[in-house]
Formats: sequence, structure tokens, C-alpha cells
Amino acid sequence: MKVAKFGGSSVANAEQLRKVANIISDDKERKVIVVSAPGKRFSEDIKVTDLLINMGEAYLSDQPYEDKLEIVLNRFKEITTELELSTDVIDEIKLGVERIFASDQSDELKMDAIKATGEDSLAKVLSAYLQSIGMDAVYLNPKEAGIFVSDTPGSAQILDESYDKLYELRNRNEIVVIPGFFGYTKDGKLITFSRGGSDITGSIVAAGVKADLYENFTDVDSVYCVNPNIVKNPREITSLTYKEMRELSYAGFSVFHDEALIPAFKADIPVCIKNTNNPQAMGTIIVSKKEPQPNPVVGIASDTGFVSIYVSKYLMNRELGFGRKLLTILEDEGISFEHTPSGIDDISIIVRASKMPKEKEERVIARIKEELHPDTVHVDRDLALIMVVGEGMDSTIGLADKATHAFAKANVNLEMINQGSSEVSMMFGIKASRVEEAVRSLYDMFFCDK
Repeated sequence: MKVAKFGGSSVANAEQLRKVANIISDDKERKVIVVSAPGKRFSEDIKVTDLLINMGEAYLSDQPYEDKLEIVLNRFKEITTELELSTDVIDEIKLGVERIFASDQSDELKMDAIKATGEDSLAKVLSAYLQSIGMDAVYLNPKEAGIFVSDTPGSAQILDESYDKLYELRNRNEIVVIPGFFGYTKDGKLITFSRGGSDITGSIVAAGVKADLYENFTDVDSVYCVNPNIVKNPREITSLTYKEMRELSYAGFSVFHDEALIPAFKADIPVCIKNTNNPQAMGTIIVSKKEPQPNPVVGIASDTGFVSIYVSKYLMNRELGFGRKLLTILEDEGISFEHTPSGIDDISIIVRASKMPKEKEERVIARIKEELHPDTVHVDRDLALIMVVGEGMDSTIGLADKATHAFAKANVNLEMINQGSSEVSMMFGIKASRVEEAVRSLYDMFFCDK
């Protein structure tokens, strides 16, 4: 049995849905299908989920929302008309939105229900289309499928009991189409996963049915070893481990939400990334283990939008609890940290800039000065992190030398280095303005034959 998940670009319009139907019909092992909401049809287009969020925010701000709802309805009407399907789903969307807004739920729960409308409606459309072309298919709501989650709006966590219920899907003869992105609490509340959560649903379902393969269909032939917007025609990655993919996702690779693979990883289910527009391409397979390679580096990822909080104090290493107190300040302010490179007398805390706006920065600095009495404390903004990723890097001589040589060749100054904390990656901090030069130089160093 295979579980196939189709992302937003794969279901953006009627033409794409025809491709999806062909892919499903080409392999009888594709028995469970998970879908996203319709994505962009062209580069300037707006994703349906974003349209729904705009609509929900308008309603909650007591602004007119009807025109925004009409845009969403027209997107689905365009699809159903071209596929010659009933327009019942259009009426369901309209009625469902009105019902959500009229309910006595909290604003958070209303927004979750509104955001989930895109996936839910698309799953109904796809199942209806599959039926219309003679395939035995059925739409299955996540509650019926058994996707039970924690009561944490916008950030659902799967409950372990879901997996036994999901396993029962193996007994069904039809092709089951399930909307991604959301589940239900035990008392029936609709709760969404974090953004990109349709990938999480696909991974959960694959783990639940104990699939032989989880296929994730997107709009690229494979994962590339570097961002193709930075390096032209980069090498494709044919095989990755879960650890490598998670490191790459965290550091800016957009193919996967960085939490999406955890259920598949725990169940040891291989994942294959494939292209809806070119399904015959090999794709990239993600597995738990792979054979050692002469060049262990599989990819270079980069992401901007980081901040470094630098704290220095003489004899810091002898001050019991200093690090705990520093991290407690961040915890009190609701700031999660990404990395903590440190020395004997100094420490840097790397956080996402979005977690620490200017007003929060002032409070954090004031508390550090008042509670920890440092010699120096300052914040550096506009940082980027670059990750060089690959299993076996920790036991390969000379990789750090090659990486630092690449930065020197590009005339890029290193703000920080962190290697020892990970077996599969080296992390470098640089100024965000120099990311592209640095990544190109690293690519030349590790992937271009000399």
C-alpha cells in the first residue's frame, strides 16, 4: 500500500487535478490520498489558504468579508465547471463559512475551521472527480479516518490512539481521499496543524496504515542539493536520510515542513518526493539509513531572519546556573532559541527575528543586565544561517577546512561556527546580505568536480 500526498501546486486547478487522477489510476497500490488546498496557478496568484485567512481576519475585525468569500467560491467554481462536476461543494463552502462565523466557538477555533476549508473542499472535489471517471473513490473526513489531535489551535499534535484507528483504512476497498492540515479533538473540535500541515497529515496517515511507501507529490523532479534560485541547475539528490532532510528543511529547504517527516521516521517508512508534472522522474527517496558516500555532503541550505544575543562575562564558566538563568529570561518572554554557541566567558543565543521584535529585545536586554550583570550584552540582527548537511560528516577529515576555505574564497566573514552539536551538519552564521555568494562558493567547493 502507498499513501500519496498532493501539495497545493498539484491541485491548483482542473488541469492539475486531471494529472493527479492519472497518477492515482496508474498504480493500484495508491490507495490513500491526502490533499492540500489549491495553491498558486501562476506566480502572482494567491493560495486558497491565504485567501481564507484574509477572509477570516476580515470577519474577526468586523470588516466586510463577503467579497473575499466570493473569490474563494470562484476558485472552486472554476475547477468544478472545467471538470464537469456538480457545484454542490460551492454551496457547502458558503454554508460552512456562515455556520463557522455564527458559532459560539472562540476566535482561534473559528480561524482553524476557516483555514481548513480549502483542504476539506478540495478533497471532496477530487473524490467526486475520481468517481466521475469511473474510479471507486470516497471522501473521508479526518474525524472518520481517525485523526485525533491535541486541543492546541494552529499547532495540533497527533494523539497516539489515532494510529490504531487509521490502520483500519487498510480494510477499505475504495481509494480514500483525506483532506490534509487538520484533525479533531476527542470532543469534536476542529484543530489545524502548523502551516505546511498537509505534509504532516500525509506522514501521519502513512504511519497509521503502515504504508510500504509515502509519496509526496510536488512541482519539482527531486530535492536539489542547493536552492536553484541561488545556483543554476544544481545537482539533484537521489537519496537522503530522515536526519539529513530534517536538517535541510529546518535551514530553509521548502520542499518539506521540518516536522512533517517525524511520524514516517518513527514508523521507518520510506518517503519519495515526486513531481506531479513529471511523475515518471525518479524523484528523491528518503530513508532511515543509506550506504556511506565518498562525499558525505548531500546539501547546502540557507535561511535568513536570525538574531544573535551576545553575552560576555569574565569567569562565566564558574558561575553556577548562568546559562539556565539566561535561557529562563528567554522562556519568560516566550522566545525559543535555535543555537547556543559558547566559549569560556561568552555565549551567543541565536533566535528567529520574528520571535524577538524590537520592543521585546529591549526587555530582554534590560533583564539580562539586571539579573546576570554581564560585562557586555548586545544584539546583532540581519544574520543568516548556512547549513552544510550530510550523514558521515563527523567522521570525514577536512570538511570544515573545505567549508571555511569556501567562505574565504567568497570574501565572506564568519560570525559563528557550530559543528560539534550535530553528527550530520555544520552551521555557519554570516551577514544575511552575503548569503548568495557564500552558498555559491560552498557549492563549487563540494559539488563541482575539480
